[in-house]
Amino acid sequence: MATIDTANGRAALRPPPSRLAAFWNSFAENRGALLGLGIMIVLIVIAIGAEFVAPHSPIEQFRSSLLAPPAWVDGGTLQFPLGTDDLGRDILSRLIHGARLSLIIGCIVVTLSLAVGTLLGLSAAFAGGLVDIVLMRLMDVLLVFPSLVLAVVIVAILGHPSLLNAMFAVSIVTLPHYTRLVRAAALSELARDYVTATRCAGASTLRLMLITVLPNCVAPLIVQATLGFSSAILDEAALSFLGLGAQPPTPEWGTMLAGALQYYQRAWWMLTFPGLAILITVLAFNLFGDGLRDALDPKLKR
Repeated sequence: MATIDTANGRAALRPPPSRLAAFWNSFAENRGALLGLGIMIVLIVIAIGAEFVAPHSPIEQFRSSLLAPPAWVDGGTLQFPLGTDDLGRDILSRLIHGARLSLIIGCIVVTLSLAVGTLLGLSAAFAGGLVDIVLMRLMDVLLVFPSLVLAVVIVAILGHPSLLNAMFAVSIVTLPHYTRLVRAAALSELARDYVTATRCAGASTLRLMLITVLPNCVAPLIVQATLGFSSAILDEAALSFLGLGAQPPTPEWGTMLAGALQYYQRAWWMLTFPGLAILITVLAFNLFGDGLRDALDPKLKR
């Protein structure tokens, strides 16, 4: 609906804001969401240009600078701004390359679980009956176990700890959330008149699923995928910390934490900076996801 602008002393019709502008205005009201978006952009830029941003190679060892403290601590040097680890590797360089690895892990896990969860959720909603019952009970069984415990069990079943197996395990752990969300959204849409009209017009089941119903389920899926991104990074770091994910010398934040445990009293920086990287990244994605939820859900708009 057009509004009236009387700033110049005369009435003038002003067109309503576009959907994108209305979404951004609603999103920008959340200061935390803007902060999360800013941190995400910085992380993505750093991850893309890791080779140019990092001062050293993440696996290069400086034997003359073992356990060197950060630059602002006595004995530190600007050559290693955040210090070095027990093998003389630059912590800042490993954190920067670890950011790239964490974002790749999050993308792969979210893409895999989102695709499979969407397929299962739509199948359960459209098939109904026994198929719906079996799929939902299977998702309930997966939700019974704590996520980290289930991921550990899946990695053990797969045979050997590796980054690929850990990503597969985390994808299975997060699968029920997408499946249940898509099923609930699809069932809600199936009860609407436009779906009934499309079905009466002779549309096939596949067309109803992918063209008619699925586009109207995108908004909650975007929010869930954003929040699931942070969960994927956190779960992957936990598995690597337990020795079930990325293996040394891979510059993964959880692996860095695991290697720093025995030096936490002598070299606090080895434990502090990877932990802060995980904390800031997970917090940024959660803040951004909360902002998306508020902007995309009309019930939550102020």
